[in-house]
Formats: sequence, structure tokens, C-alpha cells
Amino acid sequence: MFDVTALGEVLIDFTPAGKSESGEVQFERNPGGAPANVLAALAKLGKKTAFIGKVGNDQFGHYLHSVLSKNNINTKGLVFSNEINTTLAFVHLDEQGDRSFSFYRNPGADMMLKEQEVNLELLDHSRIFHFGTISMTDEPAASATLMAIKYAKEKGQLISFDPNLRVNLWGNLSHAKEMFTIGLRYANVLKVSEEELEFISGSKDPQRGTAYIYDRFHTELIFVTMGGEGCFYRFGEKVGKCSGYKVESIDTTGAGDAFLAGVLYQILEYNRSLSELTLNDVKQIVLFANAVGALATTKKGAIPAMPLIEEISALRDSQVLIKRGMESL
Repeated sequence: MFDVTALGEVLIDFTPAGKSESGEVQFERNPGGAPANVLAALAKLGKKTAFIGKVGNDQFGHYLHSVLSKNNINTKGLVFSNEINTTLAFVHLDEQGDRSFSFYRNPGADMMLKEQEVNLELLDHSRIFHFGTISMTDEPAASATLMAIKYAKEKGQLISFDPNLRVNLWGNLSHAKEMFTIGLRYANVLKVSEEELEFISGSKDPQRGTAYIYDRFHTELIFVTMGGEGCFYRFGEKVGKCSGYKVESIDTTGAGDAFLAGVLYQILEYNRSLSELTLNDVKQIVLFANAVGALATTKKGAIPAMPLIEEISALRDSQVLIKRGMESL
């Protein structure tokens, strides 16, 4: 039995790594892709995970296969394409470590996953199914993703959704909104950034924005990540905010994925249905997830930066929250 199976993109992040003697920016190859990042963080915390997706039959694709395997992620659902190369992304970091992306994906192998290539056996034996919308930007991967979501839902799995808006990957934002809406219809657990919340709901205000989502889609758990300020959460009609942790941030790539992995890890640890959780349980989930997300920013890359449980415990034990305690709103 797998704790979490995820479908989507696994790709190469080329991350800035200093400058050459002539002053040119140098890039370091790092494995990435939001669904794979979530699984890597969970596997590092001792959970059993499986990945479904597609890479090119090239040096990058085989490298990613080896990375997933080395990180104890089951790769039976990873398909190799002989026609399309592995997707690449160049990460650009500003002075605060915040990132933007340039994608080489026209097309990329992750877009080419077909319905018949989805390993349904993995979905037959999983507790949680996780997905995002990058696999929904183009066909045939969009249909493959939707089929997998429906299949997992029919199997009674908890559905985790991270929209992961990348504006430059969509032909038009109306299509993006349509795919977001489809994902929201199935999601039990939703993680969004403030930008994604506004895109979905039309409101920057986390209380109003999450109320819109809850009223329309009845999503049981909604998390709005707010960088160093922590996380706003909605649990049914109840809302709250947990402050973040102070760390020396050098690269925020994968921080949101690490946060979501922390959420899913805690849900698995509680081993109860979402309806059986208490508000205090949700607060504790967020505090743990905030620590996971914060630690992921202290190293370069995404998958290589995911923390161990001992590091998470040490941070929680040693640090004072940026804004002391938790405040229910």
C-alpha cells in the first residue's frame, strides 16, 4: 500500500550556481517538478510513495528516474518517450531567493502522458492521490490526469490538489481557470499561494477567497501559503493563521511543495478522516508544514533540499514563531 501516489511533471531545474571567471551565470542541474517534490519530501519523512508521469528517453530522463529511485519513490508509473525530450526549466532567483521560471517545454515529455500509460495498479493501492495543473495544460496529459483523478476518487482516496499556476505555460488563462475548476471539484485538500487564491476567487483576502472556494466546492481543508508570514487555513467554516519560522532563505524553489508534503504527512499520521480532525489538529498540521516549507528554502534546489524529521523537530523546538503563537480569526 502506498501512502501517496502523485501524477504530473518531473523535470530538470537549472538553478543559478554562481558565475564563471568571465562573469557569466552558471547553472546547476537539479531534479524538480511539483508532484515529484511532494513525494520526495514525504519519502524522506518515511512515507511510501509512487510517481506517475513521463520523461524523455534521454540523459535527463534517465537521471530523473535514478533520482526518484534513490529517493525511495516507486517508479513503476514513470514512462519514457522516444519522441519527446525531458522538460527543462531554468530558475531565476532574485535577491530574496524568490524564483521565476523559464520553461523549455514545446512540447516536453511530461505533456505526452496518455490515458493508457497511467499505471492504475498504483492507484488501486494508495491512500492519497495528489496532482497539480501543469499536467493539465495540454493534451494528452490533461485527459490522463482527469482520468486518474476520477479513478482515485472512485477508489475512495483522499484527493490533494496544488494548482501551481505558471502563467507562461497556458495558451490562455480562460483555459487555466477551466482546468483549475475541474481540479477543485474533486479536491479534499487544497494548497494555494496568494496569487493562485486571487486567480481562483477574484479576492486577495484569504478569508473571503477561501470562503468562495468552500462555498462553491466544499473543499474540506484549504491552505493559503504566505511565504515568511506563514499560512492561512480554512477548515470548514473555521479559519485561522499560523505564523512562519525565521530561517536563512537562499532558494524558495520547492518550498510550497515541502509545505504540502508536511500537511499530507500529518494527515497520514493522524490516520483519521478529515471530518474527524479538530481545529487544534489542523493548527498542529499547519505548524509542522510551515517548518517543512521553511527548511526547504535553506538549501538550493527542490528535491535535494527536503528536510529530515530530525531537522523539522529541531527547528520547531529551537525557534520562536515570527508572530508568537497562533491566532484564530
